[in-house]
Amino acid sequence: MTKAAAKRWSQQITNTSNTLDLEAGVFTLHDPRQIALSLQRSAEASTRRKTTPFRSAMAMLNFYINRAGKNLPAERRAILERAKEELRVIYGKDRR
Repeated sequence: MTKAAAKRWSQQITNTSNTLDLEAGVFTLHDPRQIALSLQRSAEASTRRKTTPFRSAMAMLNFYINRAGKNLPAERRAILERAKEELRVIYGKDRR
């Protein structure tokens, strides 16, 4: 893999894998519940997912957080981490 191709691996995954079709601007919302509800709608509407809607929604959220890495401001990361908790509440998943 060339250096340029290595930098674009996440875009390739986004374009070619069975990822969710997300609502525009979902990760820029300020309310964790709204982020979680948007991910829920996308996951439940998807015909390409290979697992449960909860796992698909959580995977997209984790993918975004991990991809942003250290460039993600602490305030934004905190909102997205709270969105994970909201997803668990919506789907009735206890954190163990």
